[in-house]
Amino acid sequence: MSKSTASSGLPGPVRRYGPYAFLGVVAVWTLLPLFWMAISSLKIRRSMFEFPPTIFFDPTLQYYVDMFTGSNPVTPFLINSIIVALGTAALSVSLGTIGGYGLSRLDLRGKKHLAFWIISTRMAPIVVVVIPLFYLYSYLNLLNTHLGLIIAHTTFNLPFAIWLMRSFFDEVPEALEEAARIDGATKWEAFRKVSLPLVLPGMGATAIIAIVFSWNDFIFALIFTSNATQTMPIAASQLVTQTGTLWGRVMATGVVILLPMVTFGVIVKRYLVSGLTMGAVKE
Repeated sequence: MSKSTASSGLPGPVRRYGPYAFLGVVAVWTLLPLFWMAISSLKIRRSMFEFPPTIFFDPTLQYYVDMFTGSNPVTPFLINSIIVALGTAALSVSLGTIGGYGLSRLDLRGKKHLAFWIISTRMAPIVVVVIPLFYLYSYLNLLNTHLGLIIAHTTFNLPFAIWLMRSFFDEVPEALEEAARIDGATKWEAFRKVSLPLVLPGMGATAIIAIVFSWNDFIFALIFTSNATQTMPIAASQLVTQTGTLWGRVMATGVVILLPMVTFGVIVKRYLVSGLTMGAVKE
């Protein structure tokens, strides 16, 4: 028996395969409800509640057809969610990149306290700002608009975006910018041509966080939107009626809400992994 095995007190196979077994259990725990939601969206209502449940059945796409062609199609909700999520990500990443760069590079007095204050604003629950924002939106005519919802989402995404981008810029050595300045570049050119390309993976990660929050938000969408600007979470909530829950539509709507996020994550996965090697020079 090796010294490492003896010191750990665990058999070799347990030490070797234990972490994989644990990750497998976590994966099953996480993915099984999503898998069950997906197959339930393809079952008729009677088959959903069979016990023992069935894995093999004759699938139907009726719930999906009803979603897009029925009396209350989800297409407008889906379009609104896409507009708001992309707008929120663009605004959060743009402002967060500028703010994060400033916190990372500028020699400000009390910079650490300022950084903590910025991230602490993210700790407040959403309900704290709903009423003040509602009165402000009423005065500015931003209720029931895409712009109003984008601004509301950005207020909660921006502190986290600034904090994240600051950490990414901290990984980029200032020596790179100083070299560019020596070669004649302005401070803006050094930022745009040297530092910014190196933090693109960080910007991608920040954009994903902003999109996920905006895509899943319910409270802001419930308070600040009307029929013309409501998003997918509101569409899902309308499936719980006084006469019962439309379980087939609920499952199908859940799949439609989840699928774009999963697809987007798969597309940008390789790009985000490159963030692990961010930074060209180690001091």
